[in-house]
Amino acid sequence: MKSIFYYLATACTLFFFSACVPPTTQQGGKGGSSGMGGTVQFLFLGGMILVFWLFFIRPQAKRAKNQKKFIEDLGKGDKIVTIAGIHGIINKVNEDGTLNIEISPGSYIKIEKSAISMDWTAALNKPAATEKK
Repeated sequence: MKSIFYYLATACTLFFFSACVPPTTQQGGKGGSSGMGGTVQFLFLGGMILVFWLFFIRPQAKRAKNQKKFIEDLGKGDKIVTIAGIHGIINKVNEDGTLNIEISPGSYIKIEKSAISMDWTAALNKPAATEKK
């Protein structure tokens, strides 16, 4: 299944290429637009690319960077929530990119680091951080 970003990028690309097509000629082969038409189209194209970058690519890259930092900072004793909704406490950080978590006293499971939800874990730890003050 393709993401909405794929379809949006495809639609924007088609729109950009259709906007850059020169106008058709009118009577007797004389063009109906001035020489500035192409420049305006390229400025419009540049503006659309800038907007696309500001609203779609940049925030997604920033979120990926934050997720990577969050996963690198995980350590023993941290309370986490997986993307499947499993709550637990990290018991051991393995070298192969996995974690051993304790889901109840004496019950341990091994999961991938990428299976941890940054948003849900932050929500779980936020009330605990305010209670400590």
